[in-house]
Amino acid sequence: MFRLTTWAFAGEVNENQVAQILTTPSSPRWYGTYPVLSCQRLFPGGVLPYGPVPAGAHPRQLVRTFGATKTMALVQYVLALCVSATCLVIVVATSAHAQQAPHQSSAKNSFLSGPSIGEEYTVEITGSLWDPSPLFVASSEQFGIIGSNINFGSDLGLVRKRHREYRLTLKTGRRHKLHVSRMPMQYRQNTVLKRRLVFQGIAWDVGLPVTSLFKWDAWRFGYEFDVVIRERGYFGLILEAKYTQLEARLESELAYEFTRAQVPIPAFGTITRIYVTRFIPLTAEFTAFKLPSNLADGHEVRYVDFDIYGTFNFSRMVGLNIGYRSLDFSFLIDRDTGDLDLNGIYMSGVLRF
Repeated sequence: MFRLTTWAFAGEVNENQVAQILTTPSSPRWYGTYPVLSCQRLFPGGVLPYGPVPAGAHPRQLVRTFGATKTMALVQYVLALCVSATCLVIVVATSAHAQQAPHQSSAKNSFLSGPSIGEEYTVEITGSLWDPSPLFVASSEQFGIIGSNINFGSDLGLVRKRHREYRLTLKTGRRHKLHVSRMPMQYRQNTVLKRRLVFQGIAWDVGLPVTSLFKWDAWRFGYEFDVVIRERGYFGLILEAKYTQLEARLESELAYEFTRAQVPIPAFGTITRIYVTRFIPLTAEFTAFKLPSNLADGHEVRYVDFDIYGTFNFSRMVGLNIGYRSLDFSFLIDRDTGDLDLNGIYMSGVLRF
């Protein structure tokens, strides 16, 4: 919890004048006031001086309202440019495919029979929107005090929301693929506590207004080897390295506490794809890993990821995925525990080159 010295300006003040005032060495000093309850062990007296406002940092934050109109105009321009470029790429790709693959419209290669569409590429880019049903339970110990099992849904008011995922696939050979993906998630909510919670050695009493934050940032680096390849599908093995960052935070007028965990883990799995028609494949992907506590000095990690989806290939270069994904992740690290369960339907666009 911080307190920032405020300034009052009379008359018209522009952005440059405010920035000049805030970056002047003689400007008032500001202080972060920490609750003695949670921070006196680190900073006696509960006050930590930070010195003059550094040039180029806080001015940008404090005067950001002056440039809001220009920023929104720039964002709208960039979004319009991206949409136009995407439409142009789709039109050009479809036209090129129609010229290079006339066999698709022949009588011999109908909608059901003929070679599969969507496997002849070098680079595949996928962007997804996932709307999972979240369940996250966390416990954090401090000073030898065991924390409560906090349900971010029933205790803190966490509700479902959509998340983006980005994936890049590089096909280096007929049987070899490299995958890189990232899925950032963030839930932030306000509520009034209905039961007493203990988090990071601090008691949070009933009726206390709190703000909570849960962040998840997961990277996946994978190698796929297709063991069996047929004209209408394939079966492959997957080896992955996952790097997951988690953060759980609670803050109120009386305290500010958080816990973070970085969990790098390997994973192994399989992938199966079967073409129902030459334009529509069904794909099932499964990866998992478990580290027992007796092998890692009291640390325990479990990760299970199941993904099934159908693809509608409008051409060799453009497709649409609709699927269902289930993600189950739990950990025990230094007496901090977490259990995350996400499952729901998603939709993604696919662009191949």
